[in-house]
Amino acid sequence: MEEVDKILIHALRQVGTEVGEEIDGVKQFSSELIVEAVVRCIRVIDPGLGSTLTTSLPPGMSARFRVGMSVAQACQDIGFKGEIGYQTFLYSSEPEIRSLLMFLVEKLPRESAEVSDQPTAGKSVVLQRAIAAAVRAQLAVPWLPPNCRLPLNCETQSQGQMHSFHVQPLSLPRCSRSSDKTHVKEVKEYHRDVLPPVTAQISQRASTASSMLERHTAELSAAQDWDNEWNSQGLLSRLTPQEYRSRKAARLRKRIEDQLRSSALPSPESALGVARSASDLSEQLQAFRGSVPSDHVLTKGTHFTHTQKFTFTQEVAPTMGAVPAGRQSEGDVQLRQQGELSALQQQLQQLCCDVDQLTSDMKHLNVTHAQVLDELQQRELGNADREEKVQVKQKTMELLPDADDNLLKLQGVVEASAERVVNLASQWEKHRAPLIEEHRRLKEICSSQDLESSRKLSEFKSLHDKIRVSTEEAKKKEETYKQLVTELENLPQDVSRSAYTQRILEIVSNIKKQKEEITKILSDTKGLQKEINNLTGKLDRTFAVTDELVFKDAKKDESVRKSYKYLAALHENCNQLIQTIEDTGTILREIRDLEEQIEAENGNKTVANLERILEDYKAMRQENSALAAKVREG
Repeated sequence: MEEVDKILIHALRQVGTEVGEEIDGVKQFSSELIVEAVVRCIRVIDPGLGSTLTTSLPPGMSARFRVGMSVAQACQDIGFKGEIGYQTFLYSSEPEIRSLLMFLVEKLPRESAEVSDQPTAGKSVVLQRAIAAAVRAQLAVPWLPPNCRLPLNCETQSQGQMHSFHVQPLSLPRCSRSSDKTHVKEVKEYHRDVLPPVTAQISQRASTASSMLERHTAELSAAQDWDNEWNSQGLLSRLTPQEYRSRKAARLRKRIEDQLRSSALPSPESALGVARSASDLSEQLQAFRGSVPSDHVLTKGTHFTHTQKFTFTQEVAPTMGAVPAGRQSEGDVQLRQQGELSALQQQLQQLCCDVDQLTSDMKHLNVTHAQVLDELQQRELGNADREEKVQVKQKTMELLPDADDNLLKLQGVVEASAERVVNLASQWEKHRAPLIEEHRRLKEICSSQDLESSRKLSEFKSLHDKIRVSTEEAKKKEETYKQLVTELENLPQDVSRSAYTQRILEIVSNIKKQKEEITKILSDTKGLQKEINNLTGKLDRTFAVTDELVFKDAKKDESVRKSYKYLAALHENCNQLIQTIEDTGTILREIRDLEEQIEAENGNKTVANLERILEDYKAMRQENSALAAKVREG
């Protein structure tokens, strides 16, 4: 049983049960450890059923009984057929607990069973599995509002304050594929020195998780959309991904330009309205300028006027400032400087408005210029058509004075043209047949090439899917390989496979020896039983013959009659002796059975369980009396 207990303890540790290193058998399990192990196994087998169970025993006896009954009912729900109840957990016996744990370990899912078969994993792997089990258990539990949660739900659903799902944009570093090494270096320096971390980019700390989830979801959906578009349209275009993206961007840019150009072109009916709105805008700007002092407005002029004005200002400024220079204080100077600064700011704003207005006027003039150019090109084309018609009419007018001769010449030209057309048609027919055949042949080749290209395209798609699947499998296998390497490094180096193999071979050889001994004992027993049956039959036959002979002589001789009586008494005593020996063997077998039962009862810790039951009974009576006292006081 030691090997079985080691396997059970290893499996329980894999599902998250905290079994101490000093425990090496089921016999050392306490009631709390049994409940924890069973509940954790049930949570792995059926998360919905195990989520309502607690892994620890409460201090009160009534609550302990309720927990034991609920765990026993859960074990029966998942298929345990043995006898089970609250006494199985509170007053446990080693065989019952071993059979229950063996059933639960066998019922674990396949991946958990595979994990149990593996050697002891590292702490990180155990932590990851515990996190995955906890997440699965929490996902299987329905959500309840905070006011409706019982104390039993506090393990899986937090009582803390809940936050709304608020998302803020994040700036994350990306791997640049640019060929410019200087640009890549600058981007890396920006990411390293300037770009703040994600937690500093968000104003509220509660929005960190939601923002990261939203960013990850957006990137994942964009990657999936690109994969779907590339598999459906990109492969058909027979371009590389970079060429396909550049062509798509060019199309989008051209479409935006066409849309802007079409929206910027005014209709003929609205041309007058545009000019009127422009004039109204100019009037509003002039009115706005009128509210500003004329001295503060920068008007347009030549270089001479600007130079003259600048010189005059320099000459006037000293004369105005020289007189009260001694009387002005520092406050007056600051006020004057602030006034000049505000005036300059107003002038700057006015200049910016003028620049914006001129920019809009330039755009409008550019659009008008483009319209005028288009109209000019259309009129030039119309003029060219009219010039050709005029030339034809002029030639016709020149031929009118000598109409008869010209008609005869024209008829000759027409007949010659007809003969030439017939000749060309015959020549065309000679060249047409091989060309048609060549065209049909090329068309068949093209269709066959199209079929071949479509077949190769389908093969390429299937190959692309296989590559993707193979890549995913390779990633999974690589992760599994890394995990196994980590587990191998964490394994104790003093235990080798040969030791386990030698142990298994020893167990098999012991089983073979026991089987041979059992077979030998059975054969000896059969031989003895056969010999006993032969002797019994021989004895019965001998007694029958002796009885018949003695009985015949007993009728004639008195001494023979006494011998007959002694023979009958001897036979009866021998039968009683044999029966006594058989009864003695039966009694000895019953004694051995009773001794085995006594040993089993001693293994079940019956006396200790009875003492615990008495203690629990006293504790329950105390709880009942305390509750009764509270009821009386209430």
